[in-house]
Formats: sequence, structure tokens, C-alpha cells
Amino acid sequence: MEHAAPLAPSVIADDRLRPLSRAELERYRRNALVPQVGVTGQQRVRAARVLLVGAGGLGSPAALYLAAAGTGTLGVVDDDVVDVSNLQRQVVHTTAAVGAPKADSAAAAVRALNPDVEVVIHRERLTAANALGLLEGWDVVVDGSDNFPTRYLVNDACVMLGLPLVHGAVLGVNGQVGVFDAARGPCYRCLHPAPPPPGSVPSCAQAGVLGVLPGVVGSMQAAEALKLVIGGARPLIGRLVMLDVWGGSVRELTVSRNPACPVCGEHPSITTLADAPGAGSCATAPGRRAGSTGATSAPGTGVALVTPARLKELLEAPEPPALLDVREEVEVALDPFPGARNIPLGQVVDRAGELDAGRSTVVVCASGIRSAQAVQALREAGYPGELASLVGGARAWPPARPGAPGPGQDGVEGGGYLSPPGTACPPGTARARLPLSPPGTAGAAKPASTWSYT
Repeated sequence: MEHAAPLAPSVIADDRLRPLSRAELERYRRNALVPQVGVTGQQRVRAARVLLVGAGGLGSPAALYLAAAGTGTLGVVDDDVVDVSNLQRQVVHTTAAVGAPKADSAAAAVRALNPDVEVVIHRERLTAANALGLLEGWDVVVDGSDNFPTRYLVNDACVMLGLPLVHGAVLGVNGQVGVFDAARGPCYRCLHPAPPPPGSVPSCAQAGVLGVLPGVVGSMQAAEALKLVIGGARPLIGRLVMLDVWGGSVRELTVSRNPACPVCGEHPSITTLADAPGAGSCATAPGRRAGSTGATSAPGTGVALVTPARLKELLEAPEPPALLDVREEVEVALDPFPGARNIPLGQVVDRAGELDAGRSTVVVCASGIRSAQAVQALREAGYPGELASLVGGARAWPPARPGAPGPGQDGVEGGGYLSPPGTACPPGTARARLPLSPPGTAGAAKPASTWSYT
């Protein structure tokens, strides 16, 4: 029989509590009436210092609900500015705030909602040089970061400082929430010791995110932070809640502490903070820059690559290849690739009959990741035609097209939504013999990753 986790004590020391004023009792009465909270619990909320890393899709609802609950001090770390594309899910920001720093916009919303909350803003990116200084002195850290290097950096800093970390991530219609606290259970690296290979995981800009989903997950993160602050609850330490809002399903995974964890294990190899440039970020992968004269090579798959320069030559030839764009319909509508047929990645195998197997086809996407996956999927499905993936994708295609997104604009929402440990990569396939790259330059794309979501 499975035993319930013990009730966790509050992270707030009793000597930090002071009586609530009559105005505070009136404002937070509904909270205090909850038996698990009470007046003492509300005093702990008012004494708490909670740091939000990121004021985006997850940080937005977390900030609003923590402020509404009466959290004494909220910190916001974010170096980004509000973009109109954020407003579909980042509800702490308004149309009038487009172009403003997200930290300032979030702080203004918090103060408008509850002027009693002290807001501390940091308009800077979290780095190895500043992470310990920014996180030190807080009671709970809520991670709403948008890239893998920051997510791992936050985890490592929390382990070193002994802070509980509230994790959240979303993609499409799926999300997850958990609490990592190395003092009482596993840390984030116990689940996955290292970031995924650069470019191996889709972002929300590629796969989309249902706007309401970050609201659900971010609100759950706020609830977990309040449970840690109030005490007497069972926070999600060593547990990962997985949500599918489209299918209406919720399941829970157990995450065990890893004795060999590189940061919180018995013999840690990570004892100082270090930045991890590019790991899981949205920058163009090394060797996939526009203007390259040859294809890159990464052993393990049979995906042939064609450079933008080579594709330009091929399209000017008497018998040019066909073009297949595997981006989603809305991406193509915003930034069409001239002359390409659009079949989204998720449909490409089922609709392979629409392709001309007697003609070479170059597959394109935003950055070259999904196109390589499409080539591999078609090969595994037995497609007989010649296929290659465009290195760097539509972003790298010359000439530069006005309005096309540049590197770094493919933001990840809560980067780090993982598949269960042990999920296998699809096997590599035999190298395709294609005339699309100049002799001696044919390369291979990276295999599909075990990391399912970001």
C-alpha cells in the first residue's frame, strides 16, 4: 500500500510573523477561513519572499495569484520586453505594455492588484555570474524561464542555496508541475542530468501553446509556492503532475532522488555555476548559418542536408527540386516560403502520397529541425523519393525577407517539459543517396531526442 507523503513544514520561521491589521484581515478573510491556512498561514504568506524567474506565460498567473494572496515580497527576473505575440497567454501584460520591459509591466500589474505587495524587479538575464546573488535571500523560487540553460542554472543555484524550486512547463495542450527541493527530495537534474542537444526539442513558437494552459500551470505553481510558505501541506516534492487539458487527463510521475546526480548527489561534480550556451535555446545550431558553403554532418541518421547556397543553385537549374514546408499553417501564413507545398510535420507521413516520388524534394521549416525530422519520418515510412532538409530553415534562406523571424525569437515557454525517463529515440536510418549537396559535403541531421516537450 502506498503511503502519503508527510506534511511539510513552512519555509517561513515563526519569528518573522507579525499580527495582521484589520484591513489585512478583511482583504484576506477568504484565505484565512480555509482551515489549512488560518490566520497564522496568512501571516506566513505576508512574511514570504517569492522570486519569479520569468514574467511570461507561467510567471504571469503566478505573479497575479501570489500578489492577490498577499505575498509580502515578490521578485521578478526578466530581461525581455513585451511583444504582441505574448498577449495570447501572458496575461499579466496588456496591449499598452507592448515594447515595455516585462519586469516593469508585471510589477505595475502586481501593484495595481495589491499595493501592499513589495515588488523587486531585475531587468537582467540570469547568468552564472549573477544567479547566486539574485536568488539568495528568497524563500521560494518559481521557475517560468524560457530556455534550458536558465532552467538548469536556476536548479543548480537553488541546490547550492538550499532553496525549494517550483517547476512548471507547457507545450501545445500539455503541461507539468513539480517541486524540486534537494534538502527533502530530488532536484531537476535528478530527472535529467544534462540539457538536451541544441535544437532537438520543439519550442512553443514551433509547436504552439493553447493560451489558457500557462494559466492553469502557472496557477498550480502559485499554489505549490503557497503550500511551501503556509506549511502543513504535501507539496509536489518528488512528484511530477502531467496535464493534458485537451484530453482532460491528469497523471502523476514519481521522481526519485538520484545518488549519482551531478549537483545534489553523493559525489557532485557540479560545485560552481556555469553557463551552458546554446543548450536547448532558440539560437541557430552551430554549423547551420546562412551562407555556409557545405552541409553539416552529425553521425547517426540518414538525413541528407542541403545548404541555402546549394538550394539556390538547384532552384535555378533546368530541373529544380520540389519544396515541402512542414511548418504549421499559421507559421506559413505569416512567413511563406515561395514555391513550397505546405504539409505540417504531424501530417507528413499520412499525406506522403501528395508528394512526387520521382522528383527530388527539399524539406524546409523554420530552423531546420522539423524538416530533418520529416525527412527521417518519411524514410522510416518507406517513402521512395529523394529527400533533403534545408540547413537553417526558412530563416537562413537568402535573400533576407522582411518580417521573417530571426534567431532567438523562437521562445520556449517553460523550457524543459520532459518525456518520462527511459523513452527511446527513433532508430537511425540508412543514409539517403541524394545529389542535392555538392560531392563530399553530404551530411546528417541529429536524431530525434528523448525530450518530448519544452
